[in-house]
Amino acid sequence: MSINDPLSPIRLQLMWDRLIAVVEEQALTLIRTGFSTSTREAGDLSAGVFDLRGDMLAQAVTGTPGHINSMARAVRHFIAKFPVATMKEGDIFLTNDPWKGTGHLHDFTFVTPTFRRGKMVAMFASTCHVVDIGGRGMGTDARQVFEEGLYIPLMRFAREGKVDETLIDIVTVNVREPVQVVGDLYSLATCNEIGCRRLVEMMDEFAIDDLDRLGRHILEKSKQASLEAIRKVKPGIYKFSMTVDGYDKPIDLVATMKVGESGIDVDFAGTSGVSSYGINVPVCYTEAYASFGVKCIVAPKVPNNEGSLSVIRVTAPEGCILNAKHPSPVAARHVTGQMLPDVMFGCLHQAKPHGVPAEGTSCLWNLFALGGPGRTDGDPSETANAIPFTVMSFHAGGTGARPGADGLSATAFPSGVKNVPIEVNEAVSPILVWRKEYRQDSGGPGEFRGGLGQIMEVGTLDTAPFAISAYYDRIDHPPRGREGGHNGAAGTVTLKSGGKLRGMGQQTVGQHDRVIISMPGGGGLGSPRRRAVEAVAQDVREGFISAEAARRDYGVAVTPDGTVDTAETQKLRALAAE
Repeated sequence: MSINDPLSPIRLQLMWDRLIAVVEEQALTLIRTGFSTSTREAGDLSAGVFDLRGDMLAQAVTGTPGHINSMARAVRHFIAKFPVATMKEGDIFLTNDPWKGTGHLHDFTFVTPTFRRGKMVAMFASTCHVVDIGGRGMGTDARQVFEEGLYIPLMRFAREGKVDETLIDIVTVNVREPVQVVGDLYSLATCNEIGCRRLVEMMDEFAIDDLDRLGRHILEKSKQASLEAIRKVKPGIYKFSMTVDGYDKPIDLVATMKVGESGIDVDFAGTSGVSSYGINVPVCYTEAYASFGVKCIVAPKVPNNEGSLSVIRVTAPEGCILNAKHPSPVAARHVTGQMLPDVMFGCLHQAKPHGVPAEGTSCLWNLFALGGPGRTDGDPSETANAIPFTVMSFHAGGTGARPGADGLSATAFPSGVKNVPIEVNEAVSPILVWRKEYRQDSGGPGEFRGGLGQIMEVGTLDTAPFAISAYYDRIDHPPRGREGGHNGAAGTVTLKSGGKLRGMGQQTVGQHDRVIISMPGGGGLGSPRRRAVEAVAQDVREGFISAEAARRDYGVAVTPDGTVDTAETQKLRALAAE
């Protein structure tokens, strides 16, 4: 087969690379046109291209695993309701169904068919998180999904190029931030349209009439590469469990992983049952983060598509918190679901010793603040003239230490979203962040130190009280160290006035008071006494750890000028070795 053949292996690889570039432009278009901070600042989104069977061929690098991997399944639900044969050019479909989309009502998924010369050749899908969807707002307090906001089934956003204005009117009157939310809907439609245009241009350039051969090449090569990577892992059955805080009682996340010739099977039997509150997880989100955790260790370089995902099979018993059924409340499903990569790492550590990170904060520690009439507890007259606002700002604690490297500080893993600059929300609301800094001594001690959490002190310029909707874990059960590394610091939520707030639930911050959010640090990896003395001293000089912690945890004496007291250090380490 010659290189000039449009379907030669070399040209297929070039087209594959081009397809990834197309979906990356699709994602960047969503960021550039997005209205809400979660989209344009944090990158809480996904974008991808699908064949006519609903198999994902390529995903954008920009985006989060929870959106990307669950969106990979969502397109099939659209095809089931709107068969490919009935789709017309100019049609656009959407939903925020948690069980057929990406896990909660705040995420909209859009699907747009692509036509070339009158023939449908592909579909583009995208997802983003909107700042508000009505109901109780983003939080854990609801007892059913009906309380959590506007629930839109799989339906048309546009029919043959004409937008459904009735749908827009319904959304507008049901959300608190209609400009941002409706703007994001149009941004989702726009980014899909850009994907469609670029795909048609690519097909014209490479002179192909469909994606059938290219799609088979992508999926077969990705599946083969994933299986080759899996076969390098010691086969066997591995079990691991992790306890996290939950809303009103601890939750046990229990996994059994079977590594075999045909792939990896994960079963969450033994996991705690559904919660009465909004931290339940639809199985689509469970699949998304469990498979991501496996891929991070086993096949991180294999492109993410239906081929690579098909060899990682995830199941969870109906009725457990990882397979919550309608109408369970699921608004804060990420609090539980984002712990799953740590659970996968615990299984894989048994198959690949010294090859996985320690536990990290994992769940996001976002600031979700709200104010205005009716948004707080107490005397309504205190907020009668308050400025209405809803702010969602993405922030994170530390990640677990990695084999051969420290953990990352104030970094969102596994979600991958970016911290939102404080000035962005200060510009559009009365929120004022008085302090935002690394949290000293929060990273778990180890030969490789856990990443640091951060501290945020938040108030408002308004004299009225405001509320925060907390959905924070790792307060009672901090990230655990591995291979002799120590645990990271637990998180705390307190008031400047001295009170203590719960890790979950909507709570009021009084007039002139401030909330102090101290985020957890990641667990350490390996014995702290094996950490290089100079690395400890450098941590002290940079303020990552205190001189007291250096002495207590690492056996290193650092003088006030930042140098090492060698004699004292030798004495401390000798005592520890006895």
